[in-house]
Amino acid sequence: MTRLLLCALIGATGFALTACKDGKPPFNERPDFVQGDIRQNWYDGVTDDLLTAGLGASGLASTPAPAFDDPLNPTPAELRRLAIYNNYRALVDTASGGGYGTFFGPQVGASGEGLIAGEEYLAYMSVPGTDVPVTVMAQVPDAFDPRRPCMVTAPSSGSRGIYGAIGTAGEWGLKKGCAVVYTDKGTGTGSHNLETGAAQRLDGTLTEAGEPVQFRADLSAAERADFSATWPNRFAWKHAHSKANPEADWGRHVLRSIEFGFYVLNEKFGRELGNGETLLTINPKNTLVIASSVSNGGGSSVRAAEQDQHGLIDGVAVSEPNVNPTVDTGFTIRQGDGPVISNHSRSLLDYTTALAVYQGCANQAPAIRDIAPLNSTFNPPAVGENICNSLANKGLVSGATLDDRATDALRILNEEFRIQPEQNLLAPVHFGLAVAQSISMTYANAYGRAGVEDRICELSLAATGAGGGVTPLSGTVEAALFSASNGIPPTAGVNIVYDGAAGQPTHLAASASPSSSQPDYGLDALLCLRSLASGQDAVTGGDLTGEAAELADAIAGGISEVRASGNLRGKPAVFVTGRSDAILPINHTSRPYYGLNQRVEGHQSNLRYYEILNAHHLDVLNGFPGVADRYVPLHHYYFQALDLVWANLTGKQPLPPSQVVRTVPRGDIGTPLSEANLPGIDPDPDAGDRIVFVDNQLRIPE
Repeated sequence: MTRLLLCALIGATGFALTACKDGKPPFNERPDFVQGDIRQNWYDGVTDDLLTAGLGASGLASTPAPAFDDPLNPTPAELRRLAIYNNYRALVDTASGGGYGTFFGPQVGASGEGLIAGEEYLAYMSVPGTDVPVTVMAQVPDAFDPRRPCMVTAPSSGSRGIYGAIGTAGEWGLKKGCAVVYTDKGTGTGSHNLETGAAQRLDGTLTEAGEPVQFRADLSAAERADFSATWPNRFAWKHAHSKANPEADWGRHVLRSIEFGFYVLNEKFGRELGNGETLLTINPKNTLVIASSVSNGGGSSVRAAEQDQHGLIDGVAVSEPNVNPTVDTGFTIRQGDGPVISNHSRSLLDYTTALAVYQGCANQAPAIRDIAPLNSTFNPPAVGENICNSLANKGLVSGATLDDRATDALRILNEEFRIQPEQNLLAPVHFGLAVAQSISMTYANAYGRAGVEDRICELSLAATGAGGGVTPLSGTVEAALFSASNGIPPTAGVNIVYDGAAGQPTHLAASASPSSSQPDYGLDALLCLRSLASGQDAVTGGDLTGEAAELADAIAGGISEVRASGNLRGKPAVFVTGRSDAILPINHTSRPYYGLNQRVEGHQSNLRYYEILNAHHLDVLNGFPGVADRYVPLHHYYFQALDLVWANLTGKQPLPPSQVVRTVPRGDIGTPLSEANLPGIDPDPDAGDRIVFVDNQLRIPE
């Protein structure tokens, strides 16, 4: 066979690894963006495996967590096992009766405990414009069939590390026999102890030596010493302090993880020519590739599909994606007979800083105070009252009583920021978990490309003691950060510290603002973040000046870099999102993205949007009373989305029309979830359940 004929048969896709050059067949070449060695391990599916790290389905669901033999010096295998355990349980409800083991879980559709044998390849990679390492991984199950190759992307959710999508896209893809490609998207733990210099290697072990690590702050030894002399025991964190705005490259991270996957697959299955070269036989033309994951990972795969100029991706299936749609005022959103919403598509930092400022007070509103799950557990009423008083003193809420002020704070969130009322009951527990506060701090730094030394809004990261003061992080806790951290403090013993708090630097949640005599959750710092997000003084409404104005402009520029275009290039795609999502409000994420896509692609669009009633962002909360009886697992519908896209790509099965899925909460948590609680996505929904885009309005059934 001539080289020219071979090239013609393989087909040039534009993909760098498959392009024929000068009539030469495409050989498998290591991508130039891979840094350092590629670590390879095979897991036998008995003592250890790709999906559960040898724990099996029952081990993932059991407590306590796996322990280290030497807590100060855990091995890479121990760190990996605990990372998989924690990341799986952070996204999937493993409590009895909530669907685990029945609708999802390693054991569903598998034999025994659901262990999956195969090989795992781990490396650093880079993208242009920054030298901050990004972690990439490919898992190839022994069941992978090179005659029918398939691949699923699994960028981490949130700011999690490389195993951050193991229980979501990872589980589905591995059980299908597909290669799964992961990336931490330039986030992950990546902690740098500025006092000692300790940071994580690729395998999660700590080092103080000058070897490659996941992240080090951009400070010289002298600068680090000077910083620590003034601000001792502080940490820099990769997502917040890399000065890279990693979210701007999330799509590219996913595309490069796919290229890495093709390289790995051809090293393993490509045709060896006997001269030391391997012919690339698994390529985008013959491989089914689904871009997937949830939350930030889902948003990353969406951006990858938008940027996919070379046809690497065949379809998209994501859950609750963090997308910041380009603002298009040419369409509106309306749910049932509710208000017509034109001020949709606010950025993540915009609505999150609003939640950080107002939700602590809104938690005390009579409409939700006594019925919101876990509200009193996570949110001390006295602190909520202090926040309300501080807001009132600054003229940001009205009313003479606590009830009036809290009700006004809730109104501001619902009416001015268009956070759906369905999200109100879950918003308090998220505030208590510091979700909005952590996102506000991390993303303000990331979008502004700030360094740890900038201490935006006088906020830093450190361990804190019982009184809220800064303390050194214990050695055993630091040794486990790779496995225990979610990548966005407060996490795993590292908290947000308000350096400007009254008295002394204090844990943000316990701090009193200088303008207040009582602990008000460091409201002044949160208002500072809000000002930077909006570009105006959050209290006076006036223009920012000086360094604050410059930083706000930089943050606005960073946000513009992450805006999504809405153009999925005609790829079959499915979004599933819970109407009660209290982290990524639907009027600023999935809903307006779908509307934007209809405007951009029109009749060429193959995107479907399924809005799931009684579902929310963090299924893990479904294991708690007050949540379990009201909500169903969105995870179940995410797997349905993947099944639908798979059936469309492999069997040309049409994707069901966009629709509202009317689930039925179980009420009595002693009764396990059944199919009666979780109706399937309907291939032919009633007209009253269909989501439609008509006359430049996205209409969502009640």
